[in-house]
Amino acid sequence: MTTILHIDSSARPGRSDQKQHGSHSRRLSAKFIELWRTQRPDDEIIYRDVGASPPKPVTGDWVHAAFTKPEQREDWMHDALAQSDTLVDELLRADVIVAGVPMYNFGMPAQMKAWLDNIVRVGRTFGFDRTRDGVPYWPMVTGNKSIVALSSRGDYGYGPDGRIAHLNFVEGALFTPLEYIGITDQYGTAIEYDEFADDRTRQSIADAEGEVANIVDRLIAKHRTENAA
Repeated sequence: MTTILHIDSSARPGRSDQKQHGSHSRRLSAKFIELWRTQRPDDEIIYRDVGASPPKPVTGDWVHAAFTKPEQREDWMHDALAQSDTLVDELLRADVIVAGVPMYNFGMPAQMKAWLDNIVRVGRTFGFDRTRDGVPYWPMVTGNKSIVALSSRGDYGYGPDGRIAHLNFVEGALFTPLEYIGITDQYGTAIEYDEFADDRTRQSIADAEGEVANIVDRLIAKHRTENAA
């Protein structure tokens, strides 16, 4: 069985195919899950809506607790890390992470960044040893996990080689930390032209939904092959 961690981070409630002014990224992530369930109805889905319930941001107490050895932590340190422990546990259980991540001011929503900061954690998802030869950091997340970033943006040309690709700080800001902890199998697509609300918007939605279907097929084939090995 494959486990999927489904994350939504849009501040907008509802999906754009079901509600006026609903979220395009929620629409794409829901489409992914619907298509996946069509082929693999028994797989486990873990759902985390950080848009509606943002994780607490990292604090000084959080950092102090995270860098204290587990056997030396005081009770308040365990409390400071409790939510992070839950989020990390969800990540480690998952084989595929599907994240709806809209573009806000050229980057990801703050609530998604808070999730990311809570799961990139010393001793849980990456190791650190200053006495280690070479680079003192190493990834600790194993299992050939995949990340799928499903985004939306008001303008167009933010994709690779696009006219304003240099202004896109969404996918790279998500993929780089996850790659750092060991998640290197990366996929994504996005709806563009949202602010234009015309035929270009509608075509971009259709193209993005088509690419979601392609990604689902590729990942199901991948996991079918891995499970058969």
